[in-house]
Order: sequence, then structure tokens, then C-alpha cells
Amino acid sequence: MINTTEVGAVKLAALGEVMVELAPQASVQGQADGGRPLLAQSYAGDTYNTAVYIARGGVSVSYVTLLGDDPYSEEVLTRLAAEGIDTSAIARLPGRCPGLYMIQNTPDGERYFTYWRGEAPARELFADPTRREALKNHLLQMDCLYLSGITLAIMSAEARAELLAFLAAYRAQGGWVAFDSNYRPRLWASADAAREVVAQFLQQADMALLTFEDEQALWGDKRPGSCVKRNSGFGVTELVIKRGAEPVLLQVDGALTAIDVPPVSSVVDTTGAGDSFNAGYLAARLQGASPEQSIAAGNRCAARVIGHRGAIIPRADYMTAQQIQDCTGSAQVVTMV
Repeated sequence: MINTTEVGAVKLAALGEVMVELAPQASVQGQADGGRPLLAQSYAGDTYNTAVYIARGGVSVSYVTLLGDDPYSEEVLTRLAAEGIDTSAIARLPGRCPGLYMIQNTPDGERYFTYWRGEAPARELFADPTRREALKNHLLQMDCLYLSGITLAIMSAEARAELLAFLAAYRAQGGWVAFDSNYRPRLWASADAAREVVAQFLQQADMALLTFEDEQALWGDKRPGSCVKRNSGFGVTELVIKRGAEPVLLQVDGALTAIDVPPVSSVVDTTGAGDSFNAGYLAARLQGASPEQSIAAGNRCAARVIGHRGAIIPRADYMTAQQIQDCTGSAQVVTMV
């Protein structure tokens, strides 16, 4: 495991997709014709969200995707740069534009998504041989890579095979891989196809940051123990299983614990909850925190995000790098499973 306490010393690259986001505004801000809520436009995507929040946590971050030559793609690059994220590995495809998704919320803040992403340029990630070789050289300069099941789902089978082979070589040279399965059934031809691919990539992951609800949908787990046993079999040495308000499960080197999640007073929108937890965890972990301390950071980051609408909240409302560092000294209730 990479272990340093120097802010910005570790370099992480996140691979995935950025989309245009349309999220409901608060009702006090008015409604459109027909009583429907007005929509606020922003940008989001699971690994993009995590990359933004990791960068805010003090880690040097590079984001890897494909964009178009349209104004929305230009705005994505501007926003990444404003977060201090390296965009040098992002290629732009002429005549293309990012995908789009819309958020709908239930009264308790739970979210539902509708997507338009069929022609998104990010679907060609790792597909072009010329771009792929340049990208590999870029990634080899990183200490840690972060990707998700959504990253894999939007790629072609050939591109996934190239990425899988690269991860094996990358780890053999000392690189470290973190993975979130983030299962979205609509993106896969079948659950069987998703299971096969996810299993292959978990075998090339040093850390898995999973959501139990996704694991249930993908693997049919009835109990968390099944999830723990399966991922141990894949060779994952650091396993985190998020379970909403229920205690987070942590297994490191075979030792399993359950760590309580502090209550959250107000839940507005759960969009980005898992992504921001992952960011808080990784930002703390990559800067020298223990897994238990990193879970405290992840919980605090997620609590901030779900109190706002949309996946990316204003910087002033998020955790600062120093606050995430302060979590390394915080007490956390831990019970043996």
C-alpha cells in the first residue's frame, strides 16, 4: 500500500466518463410550466465525481476520458482545471459531445437517473491503438489508478481486454489499483456478462470499494458475508463494503470489522454518496491514514454531499484537505464482526 503523509505527493489517475447533469432545483427556486421543477445544469460521472473530491482532499489527480469539440466538453476541461486536476491525458474527438443524464429524487432524497449517452466519446476509451499507447505511458507515471464498473461497461470488449492486460503489467511494476463495481444493469448485455468482466478486474484490484446494494443486484448476495468471501477469493487485500446508514464493513489482510456510520441530520439528494465516500477514503488513505481513519473521512465527505443537490457540491461546502487530514486522529466506533 502506498503510504505517505505529504499532501500532493501521491499521484492518482481516475478513468471514466463525464456527462452533462440535469438536477432538480429546490422547490423554493420556482417551477417550470406544468408544475415541474426547474433543472440546474452541471457535470458529473462516477469516477469524475470521485476525482474532483480526491483532488479537494489534497491528492494530485489526473482524469482520463474522451470528450468532444463542443462547448460542453470545453466547460468540463475548464471545471477540471479549476479543481487542479491534470487534463493532459484527455483526448477530444471532432463532432462529438458528452452524454447527458437527469436526476429525479424521492421525498427522502433517494435518486433515480435517466441517461442519454449512446454516442458519448468516452465509450471509445482505450480503443484507439495510437491514443492507447500514449495513455499507457501516462498511467505508468501514476502511483494509483481508480476505475469503476461503469468505466468498464461503456468500453468495448477489445478495449477492456487491453486495459486488463495493462493493469497486470502496471501492478507488476508497483502500481496500485482501486475499483468500485458500481453495477448499472442497463449498461451491460446481461448480468452474466457483467459478472465475468467485474470478476476479471477485481482480480487486478488491490482495493475494492463496493456498495452492498450493487453487489446484491449483480451477484445475488443475501448476506454481506458472501460478498466478503467472494472478494477475498479474487485476491482483494483491502475491501470496503458500503451499506448506507448501516456500519461499513472493512476487511484488511483477512481481519474483518464493522465501523459505524454517524447519523446524518438532513438528506437532500443521495447522488454521489458512494463516489464521495470513495474520495474521502482514498484521499485519507493515500496520505497515510489507517483504513479505519479513512472510513471516518469517507463518511464525513459523503454526509456533506448528500445534504446538497447534484453530484458535485460547492467547494466551500465540502471537506478541506486539512479537515480530511484531521480525520486521521478522530475516534471511530469499531465492532468486530
